Amino acid sequence: MLSCDDAAKYFLAQVSEDAGDLISNLKLQKLLYYAQGFHLALYDEPLFPEAIEAWTHGPVVPDLYRHYKKYGAGAIPCPEDIDFSIYDEKTKSLLDEVYSVFGQFAAWKLRNMTQEEYPWKLASQNSGTITHQSLQEYFKTQLNCEEAV
Repeated sequence: MLSCDDAAKYFLAQVSEDAGDLISNLKLQKLLYYAQGFHLALYDEPLFPEAIEAWTHGPVVPDLYRHYKKYGAGAIPCPEDIDFSIYDEKTKSLLDEVYSVFGQFAAWKLRNMTQEEYPWKLASQNSGTITHQSLQEYFKTQLNCEEAV
């Protein structure tokens, strides 16, 4: 199992600055939420063990948020210490698909999308933690909607 930091580094390494891409902390958090949700739906196990919480601006992995907080709303640079050998083909395929589908959206668009979804709504009304069960149940319903995730 990867850590949320491993999944975050993979997304950050996909950014093409020449194409004008950037990933802010807000956007990164939403990409991790989608990756975790689809991984649970497809493989019945989490992509990473860290909890995702329902914050004011959508789903957040608290420790990772604090790690990248210093960048504010700006772009997080590509990591220099990424080891691509830790990602198996199944995981790479899933992360690539999540980035392809959701990476095209601006951070605030992703924020608004996640706040309309059941896992965030449920957690924001209850404990604040978005459970693996709620993610899995919701994203299983989305598999029919997404073409290739």
